[in-house]
Amino acid sequence: MSGGVPVPGILKRAGELVSPAIAAALGGLGSELREPAEYHFQSPGKGTRPALAILSAEAAGAPSETGVPGAVAIELIHNFSLIHDDIIDNDAERRHRPTVWAKFGIGVGVVAGDALHNLAYEALLRDPTPPRVKAAKHLTKAVSAMIAGQSMDMAFEEKSLVTLDECLAMEQGKTGALLSYATSVGAILAEADDSVVGGLSEFGAQVGVAFQAVDDLLGIWGDPERTGKPAGADLRERKKSVPVVIALNSATPAADELAELYSHPEWDAGGVDAARVLVEAGGGREGTKLLARTHYDLAVSALDSLAAHPEVVDEVIEELRLLADFIVGRDF
Repeated sequence: MSGGVPVPGILKRAGELVSPAIAAALGGLGSELREPAEYHFQSPGKGTRPALAILSAEAAGAPSETGVPGAVAIELIHNFSLIHDDIIDNDAERRHRPTVWAKFGIGVGVVAGDALHNLAYEALLRDPTPPRVKAAKHLTKAVSAMIAGQSMDMAFEEKSLVTLDECLAMEQGKTGALLSYATSVGAILAEADDSVVGGLSEFGAQVGVAFQAVDDLLGIWGDPERTGKPAGADLRERKKSVPVVIALNSATPAADELAELYSHPEWDAGGVDAARVLVEAGGGREGTKLLARTHYDLAVSALDSLAAHPEVVDEVIEELRLLADFIVGRDF
């Protein structure tokens, strides 16, 4: 379950298709890199991105297997980013286990992430057909957007005030770009019409923003048993996530107090709790819920528009809608 939403059957079905291909890709690494890479994948996520890639192929009327190279590529890229993010954020634990860098060292973590990045392109270009080359080109753009978003996120640490537009641009790059790719790569590999690819891409981009908004809520108010990270981890790291940015820009007494608190290099034991209260008082919690709902509705509208295309499979559109519910969690 995710936020009370049933687990869609596509996750199991996609996992059965994609997991062996990922295992085979990791098996091609040298022993020094294979061990940390396989260790990272021993505690997998929900597999939503590969599921989206498989569904996007099926939405275009293609067999499930058509989307597998794209599903492998997006999962490898996603996990490369997680390994590197843990180093950047100094996170020693993910999914209740030591992170790769915490177990094997920072240098190994950097190179293991690099290896996954390279394997993603190998998965697509091992057989360089025109659709696979096109999928690789789209992946390059998505990864570039993700890296730009990560760079913005890091730069925000040095800025005293970040606007909501800046924050959303960061999250559209850091999270939305990869989900947009995941929801369209199967259709690219199926050689679907550009309008179908574009509609699926827009759906994923909007789901990405909604998901990140909910994830930002969990980073402040989430249960560690669900998030796999300590309570209030984003506040402890002084992240300028959506709830924090909304509160800082609220022109309320809470905004001034929160800005003052964020300016302190060290917090006492009550700093996280105080920040959490101020973010909520500044409207950060409710404002983020509203933003998540808005982008979720935009994602659904993109799916509704796709249903007008005669080549799009209606049953798959409904599966995409259910998977969007699961990804976002509907915690808003």
